[in-house]
Amino acid sequence: MKLVVTIFGKDQVGIIANVSNILAAKKVNITSVNQNIVDGFFNMIMMAELTDSSVKLAEIQKELKEKGQEMNLEIKVQNQEIFNIMHNV
Repeated sequence: MKLVVTIFGKDQVGIIANVSNILAAKKVNITSVNQNIVDGFFNMIMMAELTDSSVKLAEIQKELKEKGQEMNLEIKVQNQEIFNIMHNV
């Protein structure tokens, strides 16, 4: 399953490391990263692929949401197919 991971919040040390470590532990392969920082705000979109079918999307969403709350960030994970449908005009 292909995933879209979005992260937004005040820039700080460890954002990429924390998110990447969680994804690696769940056997999610990061395939593309686009990030920028504007006026101290961090914004990133990651494209990733879930390689272990025994890991549930809801489990990844929950863990990254909790990490986001801990770091005062908004982190969302969506199935790429659903993301594409939601953003297709």
